[in-house]
Amino acid sequence: MLFLAGPTRAVAPGTPGLPPAKYHLRTVVLDAGHGGKDRGCAGVKAREADVALKIILELGRQIEENMPDVKVVYTRKTDVFVELTDRAGIANKHAADLFISVHCNASAPSAYGTEVWTMGPHKTDANLAVAKRENAVILQEDNYKANYNGFDPTSPQSHILFSLYQSAHVVNSIRFAQKVDRQFRTTVGRSSRGVKQAGFLVLWKSTMPSVLIESGFLTNRAEEQYLNDKSGQSYMAAGIYRAFRDYKNELEAMNGE
Repeated sequence: MLFLAGPTRAVAPGTPGLPPAKYHLRTVVLDAGHGGKDRGCAGVKAREADVALKIILELGRQIEENMPDVKVVYTRKTDVFVELTDRAGIANKHAADLFISVHCNASAPSAYGTEVWTMGPHKTDANLAVAKRENAVILQEDNYKANYNGFDPTSPQSHILFSLYQSAHVVNSIRFAQKVDRQFRTTVGRSSRGVKQAGFLVLWKSTMPSVLIESGFLTNRAEEQYLNDKSGQSYMAAGIYRAFRDYKNELEAMNGE
C-alpha cells in the first residue's frame, strides 16, 4: 500500500478539472542496527553497531546532499541503545514513506555476501537463524514480553506467526529490496546472497515499506576489512542511495507524474 501525499489545498475527491494528487516520497527513516550496550556481532576488530552507524550516517549525508526535498530521520546518530519497538515508533511518528535498517552478519568464517531482507515467512532454517540472531537483542530490554506481545525470540513458532505482519507493504518492500540488491551486485561489485524474507522485530510495527540490509559478514576477514574501511562504507552507502533514488523516481512516475 502506498502512502499518497495529499493535495496542497483541501478539495473533494474527484473534483472536475483538477488533476489527481501526485505521490511524493517525502520522508525516509534510517536505522543503524544495535548500539550502546548492544554491540551486535563482531569480527577481529569491527563491531556491528559501529559499522552500521557509519554506513547509515554516510547514506543520510548523500540523501540530504542530493535530495533536499526528502526529510531524513535517524533512529540514532550516536552510540546509544534504542529498543526495537522504538525504532519502528520513530518511523511511524514521522509518517515515513520508507524504513531502512542496516546491519552486519555473522556465521562461519567462509560465509560472505550481502543480503536484503523484507518482512515475510522464512523459507529455510538459515533464514530463521538470521532473524533469531537479530531479534535476540530484545532480551536486553526490560519489558520485552509486554512490548512484543509475548514474542519469544528463541521460538520458531513465534517467528512463523510473527512473519505474517507487514503484508500490506510487502510489494513495495520487495521493490526497494530488489533495487538495493541490484546495486550491490552491479555498481558496488559485492557478492550477493539475494533478497530474502523472515520475521524481523525491527520491521514489525512499521507502517510503511521496510527493509533490513545485512551489509556483509564481520566473521569473514576480507569482508570485515572492507566494511571497517571508510571507502567500503561509502561504497555501500552509495549503492543504497542509488537504489533509493531509483525507487523514489519509479513510485513518483507510477503515481501521478
